[in-house]
Amino acid sequence: MGNTLADDLVGLLVQAGVTRIYGLVGDSLNAFSDAVRRSGGAAHGGIDWIHVHNEEAAAFAASAEAQLTGRLAVCAGSCGPGNTHLIQGVLDAHRSGAPVLALASHIAARQIGSGFFQETRPEDLFRQASHYCELVSTPAQLSRSTRLAIQNAVGKAGASVLVLPGDLLAAESTGDPLPSATVTARPATLPTSDGIRELAERLNAADRVAIFAGIGCADAREEVLALAGRLNAPVGHTLRGKDVLQHDNPYDVGMTGLLGYGACYQALHEADLVLLLGTDFPYDDFLPQRNTVQIDIDPARLGRRTPLVQGVAADVGEAARAVLPLLRERTDRSFLDAMLRKTERDLRTSVDAYRTARHQQTPIHPEYLAGLVDELADPDAVFTVDTGMCCTWAARYLTPNGRRRILGSFVHGSMANALPMAIGAQIAAPGRQVVTFSGDGGLAMLLGELLTVKTHRLPVKIVVFNNSSLGMVRLEMLVAGDPPFETDHDPVDYAAIAAPMGFHTRRVTDPGDLRAAITEMLAHDGPALLDVVTTKDALEVPSHVTFAEARGFALALGRTVLSGGVGDVLRLAETNVRNIPRP
Repeated sequence: MGNTLADDLVGLLVQAGVTRIYGLVGDSLNAFSDAVRRSGGAAHGGIDWIHVHNEEAAAFAASAEAQLTGRLAVCAGSCGPGNTHLIQGVLDAHRSGAPVLALASHIAARQIGSGFFQETRPEDLFRQASHYCELVSTPAQLSRSTRLAIQNAVGKAGASVLVLPGDLLAAESTGDPLPSATVTARPATLPTSDGIRELAERLNAADRVAIFAGIGCADAREEVLALAGRLNAPVGHTLRGKDVLQHDNPYDVGMTGLLGYGACYQALHEADLVLLLGTDFPYDDFLPQRNTVQIDIDPARLGRRTPLVQGVAADVGEAARAVLPLLRERTDRSFLDAMLRKTERDLRTSVDAYRTARHQQTPIHPEYLAGLVDELADPDAVFTVDTGMCCTWAARYLTPNGRRRILGSFVHGSMANALPMAIGAQIAAPGRQVVTFSGDGGLAMLLGELLTVKTHRLPVKIVVFNNSSLGMVRLEMLVAGDPPFETDHDPVDYAAIAAPMGFHTRRVTDPGDLRAAITEMLAHDGPALLDVVTTKDALEVPSHVTFAEARGFALALGRTVLSGGVGDVLRLAETNVRNIPRP
């Protein structure tokens, strides 16, 4: 048998440094998966196929690998339902800025447009989820389209999609693809000299400057801290910026937003000038709407969350290095010190909640679980976090140190992301400890990926916050003034489910058993699942609560009492005596 176009595609991916593909095989992918098989695997200069149990998980795993390594990662799905499963994780990767190439196979080219079995229009499906999405309709297109897809994914930081008809992949090769240099990094956009002079003038004229920084500062940590030191500016950060900027930061004032803590909200609103650095933080209700300067490498992000007095389209590190020599030294630390004191008080409240939870009777408080995992996990652990209340516990209780990473669906906000992201992270970093913060609702959605963990013998550690409830949705209903409805579900023993799959498992209901159980799980040489029964009534209230939100919460409690839920209200109050919002 001669080489096929699928062999050419494998060769192009190998040239680009790809060593593995996450996916689920299927008929329209058969020519390609066979080419991967015949490549001999990464150990022999080819590509490994990482079998998953849902294409959505393939894309989440690729996204985690790309975010952890900064390099291109690849996922694949077959035609029709394979693509519609795949799109969820691809969109998440795209919105997270993860360089991911998705190979979306299509029905045979001659059948396109005939309403054939499993026919969709993948180009339309994936257009919103990618920088580049093109149908390869002739063999002559393959080499150029593949390189363009890779260049777009890496150069623009996001997803690219190649739509590949199955019969085209099986067609005879046009010859070995010619080697070609491939982009391996995003462009470092330099600021204009006029823009830097204007920025320096604004910063020098402001008495109180505050910085709010995000994941766009990942390569500019030292520059951001130098800027804060010159300006005596408090530094707040997004959740994605937490493991970049929180550790060893003498200017740290926490986070704003729904997961917020510390003095970040207050600092941003009391400053004379706010610097938004490398962040596209979407919750504009928590951002000041005046006297704001934004620096971002993507001009499309400038000013779309808050009105600006100046926008600087540039790499954050380059801009900071350029403006630093033009800034005057400051001696007044009163604003910075006031915000640091406020942050210290708020963090002390979290510590008190942790200590209270330690002695709490069952169900276990999630604060205690999160704090213990943070204390006992490795210094370079990778944490993957489900959307929902797990994000709250990660924001409050995971401690960055410059070596740890925290990954999640922090932009797209998809449920069920933690487990498949852990798969990609563990495969990309086999020597590191990978720990999930899995909500029971999220874990249930892609429960089959436990089989993927076992199949590939991955030593992933799965921590289940098992409260038999969609906790964040429950809280949203309370804040809106509505009693919780259809948020609670039947209790499930996830340890009992995982054990027959070959996992080391423990189920914990007593807080006195928790430390030993976590220690045992983390020490196990192989996949492990810790199922912890936690209270659904634990709340974590943001640092800034509006009157309307507090009123809605009180109204919801009243409606719950009237509907016969007196016990629910008493339990909620007892669990959160410090945290229930007040007008």
